[in-house]
Amino acid sequence: MREEEVVPVAEDIIDDTMSSDNDAELDDNLDHDDDEHTVDQPGQFVSSLDIKSSRKNALLRLRCRVEDAILGGYIYGKNKNKLLSVKTITEDLTGISLWGVPLLPSKDNARTDIVLMNFLRAKDYGVYDAFKMIRKTLRWRREFRVFEILDQEKFSPDLENMWYIDNGKDKEGRLLCYNVFRNIKNKELEEEIWGRHNHHYECLRWRVHIMEKATQQLEFKQGGVNSVLMITDLGNSPGNAWKEVRWINRKMMNLVHDHYPGIIYKNIFINVPVWFATVHALNLRMITQRSKNAFIFVKPSKVTETLLKYISPENLLTEYGGLKRENNVEFSTDDKVLEISIKPCSFGLIKMPVKEVEVTITWDLIVVGNEVIYKEEFIPDDDCSYRVLVQEDKKMVESVRNSFHIREEGKIVITIDNPTYKKKTAFYRYKTKPSVPMYMYLK
Repeated sequence: MREEEVVPVAEDIIDDTMSSDNDAELDDNLDHDDDEHTVDQPGQFVSSLDIKSSRKNALLRLRCRVEDAILGGYIYGKNKNKLLSVKTITEDLTGISLWGVPLLPSKDNARTDIVLMNFLRAKDYGVYDAFKMIRKTLRWRREFRVFEILDQEKFSPDLENMWYIDNGKDKEGRLLCYNVFRNIKNKELEEEIWGRHNHHYECLRWRVHIMEKATQQLEFKQGGVNSVLMITDLGNSPGNAWKEVRWINRKMMNLVHDHYPGIIYKNIFINVPVWFATVHALNLRMITQRSKNAFIFVKPSKVTETLLKYISPENLLTEYGGLKRENNVEFSTDDKVLEISIKPCSFGLIKMPVKEVEVTITWDLIVVGNEVIYKEEFIPDDDCSYRVLVQEDKKMVESVRNSFHIREEGKIVITIDNPTYKKKTAFYRYKTKPSVPMYMYLK
């Protein structure tokens, strides 16, 4: 199996990163003739997907079109207009693939149907429009030389550090992919990246590199991980290069819409200035409502609240108001997270009972939006014993982790004072493990 290979194209075709300016005219010349030669035969293939009969029929018709186009050698387009069209492809295309999935339906690969369904959904199950979209995507990938991005191009380590795929999942099991601009620590490198003459093209290829890396992690099977939750953190973006950042994000919006249907479940931009969201709201008018709903712009004060709608606290990084820490040896994502609500202008109590001795209890705590004051103490079950103040009153500004060695039965009590007029939600988890207090080691 191979990815799309580079095939010589007509010199008059402009290698544009977006859909070609000539796509509309080119498709008029290429596609309408297909109807005369392509006969939809829904019974030719059998799909194993559990979907409505009308959608399954559309899928089978699309499979027939793709099969005929690949075997006929015109999946990239027919040579009808010598000035605008792509040269006729004469090599064997039966091994062509998209996102690592073979496109030839007769190979009977179940993942092929998932990929084709992405294009059908993007076009409201219009077979002809979905087929045109597949063809445009394959042409763009060849002209943009996407295969070189993964196999040959090397990016700066500092650029690589600007994004990563988290090993956590969202609430539906989707991949989490972060693109964080502030991860560039070297200011000189930052100026070099954004000040380079051809930085627009390079950064756009780097963003496509991110998309391709994400698609490699997808399963493309029914009920599997077939999409990505993309989180782009614009906090600390290069202030002297906002024009470039806007340009790249606008281009990527259109690329995702045109050539990565169904891959991005939601594209959440966080720490976004108001003017930035306004500018991109105008750009979104140019794409379909289905794709428009995939873009969310979040101002700094709403980051945690918004992300927790899609990601559970144990899978959300602490820097965004979650409980997940790097190299966490105390907790895993399998540890149960509890939740309480704190009414406006009132107190909330979290009680963590401990019925063992000579153990250490460790706990994590977050309050969405912070703006609260908390206190931690150990209260023994024996009324004759003294309470121990673990943490005096302190304003919460980030996720809290603390621990305490238990020498008698009792409970850890956390008091949360909510002085605001908004209801607050707190998430916490705790666990105990046998331990020896530090003073024993000193002896």
